Amino acid sequence: MIDLTGKNALVTGGSRGIGRACCELLARAGARVAVNYRLERPAADRLVERIRASGREAFALAADVARPEEAELMVEETVDRFGSLDLLVNNAGIWKSSPVEELSDAEWEEMIGVNLTGTFNMIRAAVPHLKRTGGKIVNISSTAGQRGESLHSHYAASKGAIISLTKSLAAELAASGIVTNCVAPGWVDTDMSHAALSGAERGKILEGIPLGRAGRPEEIAGAVVFLASHLATYVNGEVLNVNGGSVLAG
Repeated sequence: MIDLTGKNALVTGGSRGIGRACCELLARAGARVAVNYRLERPAADRLVERIRASGREAFALAADVARPEEAELMVEETVDRFGSLDLLVNNAGIWKSSPVEELSDAEWEEMIGVNLTGTFNMIRAAVPHLKRTGGKIVNISSTAGQRGESLHSHYAASKGAIISLTKSLAAELAASGIVTNCVAPGWVDTDMSHAALSGAERGKILEGIPLGRAGRPEEIAGAVVFLASHLATYVNGEVLNVNGGSVLAG
């Protein structure tokens, strides 16, 4: 039912985890996919090879979203390769812990720089192109951005701000034909969260999830592809929770 044939997508942080699942599912739905990575070139290249082997178009491009000039170049390269841009998925992000009294300026700036400023940099660069196609933006937030997260205040702050950014841009960009939404995952079993989900806190974490398990990357990707599709043309400014029921009000 979902057919993205002819659509061109750019996914940041696309080489692993949720980003990789988004790239794979978007390609399966027919989209051409630009796979952004910062350090994981072998993983990005393998993903591109799998997508191409399935008969879809993809290419990998290295960029640090926290650097505005790299974000701009990444968008321009995607448009040069594909001809246009229809979908931007802002997935690139980091997750680290620190007690607030020990949180250094550098740690705060790194978190905000990648998660929030990186998202802003990508949107600012992409919007002129998305206006031409009536495109879509899907930002990746987190349950931490809705309810906070102990020992991760800088992460929660960055993800909460992404929700506010999404709602603001949904109102601002709608007149230009751009639809802006957000997916807020809970615990997802990825490389980034594997240590926590396999450690001493695993039982406590799972107790807070009514479904009793962590999510899978493809379950988050499913929500992203839905928001990218014709099935969600009247969904704008929404925060779509995909968390097994761990946050029942958003």
